[in-house]
Amino acid sequence: MEATQVGNGRFAWFAGIDRYRATVFLVCWLGWALDTTDFNLFTLVLRPALTELLGGQPTLAQIGAVGGYLSMAGLLGWAFGGFLFGIVADYIGRVRTLALSILVYSVFTACQGFAQTPLQLGVFRFLGGIGTGAEVVVGITLVAEAFAQVHRAKVLGLMMTGGGFGSLISGQVYNLIGPYGWRAVFFVGIAPALLLILIRRGMAEPEHFSAMRARRATIKAAGVEAAGDREFMRFAPAQLFSPALRFNTCVGVLFCVGTLLAIWTSIIWLPTIQSLMLEKDGITGAAAIPYIGNGITIFGLGGILGYACFGFLADVFGRRATIVFYNVGTIACGLVLYLGLSHYAYYPVVLPVFGFFVFGVFSGHAVYLPELFPTHVRASAVSFCNGSGRVITSFGPLVAGLLVMPFGGSFNKAAAMMTCCAALSIIAMMLGRETRDDALPK
Repeated sequence: MEATQVGNGRFAWFAGIDRYRATVFLVCWLGWALDTTDFNLFTLVLRPALTELLGGQPTLAQIGAVGGYLSMAGLLGWAFGGFLFGIVADYIGRVRTLALSILVYSVFTACQGFAQTPLQLGVFRFLGGIGTGAEVVVGITLVAEAFAQVHRAKVLGLMMTGGGFGSLISGQVYNLIGPYGWRAVFFVGIAPALLLILIRRGMAEPEHFSAMRARRATIKAAGVEAAGDREFMRFAPAQLFSPALRFNTCVGVLFCVGTLLAIWTSIIWLPTIQSLMLEKDGITGAAAIPYIGNGITIFGLGGILGYACFGFLADVFGRRATIVFYNVGTIACGLVLYLGLSHYAYYPVVLPVFGFFVFGVFSGHAVYLPELFPTHVRASAVSFCNGSGRVITSFGPLVAGLLVMPFGGSFNKAAAMMTCCAALSIIAMMLGRETRDDALPK
């Protein structure tokens, strides 16, 4: 399945991608796009859903508190799913685990439309989050290994554009389905299950995983004797804290914590913040839906460009410098958006720029993290770094929601404060090693 580069043009590397790699890319890109679509649907209908489920006319403080808990439930599910399915993927394979994750998040996103209480909605958020968190870590690992020798950073960055398209798609789904009610919006979430048809049509495990599985089988058949073999056969998550890997694990977790705290507060509360800014201009109710939907759409368009550019920049300037650049941009744009604008008029200008940075840095998760760990623990490592980050950051939207009251009812100030947590990722890059010129570890 090795590819050869042909042609001398700037984009000739596209021609070097064979059918197998193209299929892996397509399935993982679509899985991530529809994954983030399903997750974003919740943020778009959060306010109307809680208005109905809480009954009466709940205050902004009540919506902030309950919405924070629901958001935390989804992110905890994401973390738990990443932990569990990352380990599973290191043992039963990337492809089968990917298919299972897509099925889980599709079914339980649709189930949210049947919720009758905030508690029920929270349970379905958690279960849907399990599949969501599993899909991205398994997809990253699968693409990294399939493209280990073929423009890995560029392809992973392009794969991550699916996250931006997820915001774009969810914004348009809200425009089209939102008028029929928040429950109908959730029912659309069953659609990604159709991807299982593509996955079942001949997707094979990448060579890195197949070679690793063969080595495990050989050691098991012969009996473990050498110290290196004993370490290789240890439970994968335990190996992340071996002397050889624990520093990389700590750097990966800190990197993920910073970027996740910065983005999830915005993703969860940005539609609500937009609605409140529109109210200042006299635009309320159904009239605000197109503004909010289109705002999320251009936010996602900026993210698409940010995701796509990351791999190219990382190949030129290095992984660490590129990650620092994106985090600095996240902080600067977030402060302008949340504290520098008093009306909605300039939101369509700042949103795509903010999206470029705050979304785009997640290509760093796909590019940098797999390069820190060998194949036999790679999925576990990516899932542990992301999952640990999500356990911590699951409290971010909750904290932001609870800060609304002490900040005088201002979602903007709370979101601005949480966006500055991107500084933690900058610290991680100051500590971590550069991997631009390294081969993907085997």
